[in-house]
Amino acid sequence: MFTGLITGIGTVKSITPLGEGRDARFVITTPDHAPWAGANKPLGASIACSGVCLTVVEAGDDWFATEVSAETLAKTTLINWKPGSKINLEGALRAGDELGGHIVSGHVDGVAIVRALVPEHGSVRWRFVLPEELAPFVAPKGSIAINGVSLTVNEVEGHEFGVNIIPHTAAHTNFHALAVGEAVNVEIDMLARYVARQLSFKDA
Repeated sequence: MFTGLITGIGTVKSITPLGEGRDARFVITTPDHAPWAGANKPLGASIACSGVCLTVVEAGDDWFATEVSAETLAKTTLINWKPGSKINLEGALRAGDELGGHIVSGHVDGVAIVRALVPEHGSVRWRFVLPEELAPFVAPKGSIAINGVSLTVNEVEGHEFGVNIIPHTAAHTNFHALAVGEAVNVEIDMLARYVARQLSFKDA
């Protein structure tokens, strides 16, 4: 489990195809200040990489490697990663840690597209277009994770929603490297997912 509070920005160092090219191995460099960097990255540990929960299969002082299945590549933005891509990183939540964002599982529900960036006072209003099947789960003032970042939804209009990104968030995540038309990983609020599941049985 994660909180959606990014603890560092990593960089994709290399990508190696696996399983006849369907799967892939990623090597990601890590910042020195991250609490899980270096010797604190045990094999088998979970790290959220731009919102996707991945398992450490090998690690060094300033890097870790993870292996990704074809299913994950097909349903997240990982298929678009290349050497040099900037990745939001968050280590797994530990008992006693402050829950400053919201509960994030690292199980991406789908991919949204950046629709617009509009400066608004001291922040920037970002608008995203959701896949049709995810739109019902997003509500004003609800929580959402975008590329692993815990954010509050400002408004929803059909398949589009908006959030405000303050300068601190932009500087300490890969939002500063995103542009209109790019894809982002989206995880809807876990509560919304379970409420919808319960209602589906009630209406059956």
